[in-house]
Amino acid sequence: MTHESKPAAPDPNDFLGVDHGLNDEERSIRDAVRDFSTRELLPHVADWFEAGTIPEPRALAKNFGNMGLFGMHLHGYGCAGVNAVSYGLACRELEAVDSGLRSFVSVQGSLAMTAIHTYGSTEQKQEWLPRMAAGEAIGCFALTEPDSGSDAGAMRTRARRDGSDWVLNGAKMWITNGSIADVAVIWAGTDEGIRGFVVPTDTPGFSAHVIKRKLSLRASITSELVLEDVRLPDTARLPEARSLGAPLSCLNEARYGIVWGVAGAARSCYQAALDYAGARVQFGRPIAGFQLTQHKLAEMVVDVNHACLTALHIGRLKDSGACHRDHISFGKFANVAGSQRVASAARSIHGANGITLDYPVLRHLLNLETVATYEGTEEVHALSLGHSITGIPAFR
Repeated sequence: MTHESKPAAPDPNDFLGVDHGLNDEERSIRDAVRDFSTRELLPHVADWFEAGTIPEPRALAKNFGNMGLFGMHLHGYGCAGVNAVSYGLACRELEAVDSGLRSFVSVQGSLAMTAIHTYGSTEQKQEWLPRMAAGEAIGCFALTEPDSGSDAGAMRTRARRDGSDWVLNGAKMWITNGSIADVAVIWAGTDEGIRGFVVPTDTPGFSAHVIKRKLSLRASITSELVLEDVRLPDTARLPEARSLGAPLSCLNEARYGIVWGVAGAARSCYQAALDYAGARVQFGRPIAGFQLTQHKLAEMVVDVNHACLTALHIGRLKDSGACHRDHISFGKFANVAGSQRVASAARSIHGANGITLDYPVLRHLLNLETVATYEGTEEVHALSLGHSITGIPAFR
């Protein structure tokens, strides 16, 4: 009689073995980004968060460019051209350090570069994409306004024709990298509908002002953009962007990165809580030995693994061409909420220590408040899912 070997016990850090489903290239990218993030970013991110800025963003951009992280899912023009899962894994490993760092890469690649790559002219692509992929030029993406967030179609920024030129006036708000960008993709209303413009930030009339006093996403540079009679030639217009659907499609690419990224933030909080619970002794034994703490950890490991499974499955759908925008709404809706639960529980396990920057949990919890809002609020994605499953739109 032969005896089958017993299955190995689950790995607490990958309980369902989600990463066993990665191929060699995906695993290599995961490891490279994780190693870089742990070595070069993690030791500094608490200080950046406390300072409310990234001290040397251009040096960071060059490092990201050297690693091929900018526009890594795009093809040509110096972009890496990797699959969607590989891009997602990079987002996960960056956000395991901090949401602001994933946002830096996401805004550059999934928003600004994707807009130019998808809707730009050959000349625009050749001028900007190789430099942006290398981290030599920084881009931003300006859709949100002070009075127009979820209802992007209500934007007040206008572009009017003046002979062969366009003149832009208006303001944009909550723009990541806005004050350090070399180029801004600006969306504006025209007599012909919503149009996009590639705007060098040294254009007269363009100004950017850093938003201060943030309590979330502090290791990220966020700005207000002001456009006062910004005059552009028609060659600055994105020729293939002819409706609000263009910027929304770019946002969908960025949301996909969030689906993966927040799984990294949740993993970081869970691992910190697991380590802390094993080391923290109260009433004569580690708090990991108490039933209430184990219940919290059990809920956390479920949420983390659900988030990783959801991200990987949506990534495979995307790589096969079967990913609908509502799949990504599902991922953002589910994974952000699950990650918030994990971060909140991790903070409670850390007790008073959890409110300090000596541990990552409150920093992640605060960041996730912003991630839950940008690129589609929880409410918007809930309504997207509701429309998808009932066939009845409830937005208006």
